[in-house]
Amino acid sequence: MSDKPTILIADDETHIVYIVEAKLLKAGYDVVVARNGEEALKRALEHRPALAITDLNMPVMDGLQFSVALRAEAKTAEIPVIMLTGRGHTVPEQDLAQTNICHLESKPFSAKHLLSLVQDVLAQRQAA
Repeated sequence: MSDKPTILIADDETHIVYIVEAKLLKAGYDVVVARNGEEALKRALEHRPALAITDLNMPVMDGLQFSVALRAEAKTAEIPVIMLTGRGHTVPEQDLAQTNICHLESKPFSAKHLLSLVQDVLAQRQAA
């Protein structure tokens, strides 16, 4: 097992996964990929990632449902989430309160900025 933090990426868009995964691997993270929220929850329970990056709109289980389920599981309840959304999409505050979503990022996004967010969230988590 690696000492590098593991990041879970949950997105059904292949090009988004490719870009985010490449950026995270280059920065020294281990990466686990899922194509929908249901698969993401299984991967989170298996790998216990330090952070999850999820798309809002995915098949089977969307990113919000995944984030709620992630927080509801004792093994994954503390995992922070960065959610990627289509431009203009928001998540109501009462829904966010049921999750560990710490940032909403609109697509298109900068991979460099997303990496910076990942680093900031992990640093805050480590300091806590």
